[in-house]
Amino acid sequence: MTSARATRRPGPGRPGYDLDSLLSVAVKVFNEKGYDGTSMEVLAKRLGITKSAIYHHVSGKEELLDLALSRALNALFAATTEPGAMAGPSVSRLEYLVHRSVQILVAELPYVTLLLRVRGNTAVERRALARRREFDEFVATLAENAAAEGDLRPDIDPALVSRLLFGVVNSLIEWYRPRGDTNPDALADAVVRMTFDGLRTT
Repeated sequence: MTSARATRRPGPGRPGYDLDSLLSVAVKVFNEKGYDGTSMEVLAKRLGITKSAIYHHVSGKEELLDLALSRALNALFAATTEPGAMAGPSVSRLEYLVHRSVQILVAELPYVTLLLRVRGNTAVERRALARRREFDEFVATLAENAAAEGDLRPDIDPALVSRLLFGVVNSLIEWYRPRGDTNPDALADAVVRMTFDGLRTT
């Protein structure tokens, strides 16, 4: 999903910005104004550089969106291939994935926020939504397997379980703000305890 231009190693570029720092600012603006409401002029003004300086790094705002959404999605999909998500009882794998998803959301908060707000208005957004559905299907399969193994309450539809779990995780973008006294691991532990204490059979 990432373009050939975006995969090149970013160089020093124009004064004050490399690709990563430019992307960080662009994501903030997308989240504030919406992708559709953000023009290259708006980005250039926020960055304090010319539009041509932005084009030195990317082909346009669509590529910035592509890079941003890929960053969030790649982090989530990477978690599905970690040992904790691949081995053991399905319920333990599901717990692990919820825990890691909270950690990823905290670490990549602006990028995950943007991902959760896209609506499929562009080809880039539609590809991102398709990848999100793949992730959701992975989670749903774990929930179904955990129920079949007898580790989740039988009176709750496994499909509903997966939606509820990630509804809780995704809701963090609405209120979570990084603070010095907020430990991401403790937050992930709390989400897992609160959700799975009511779902596990034992």
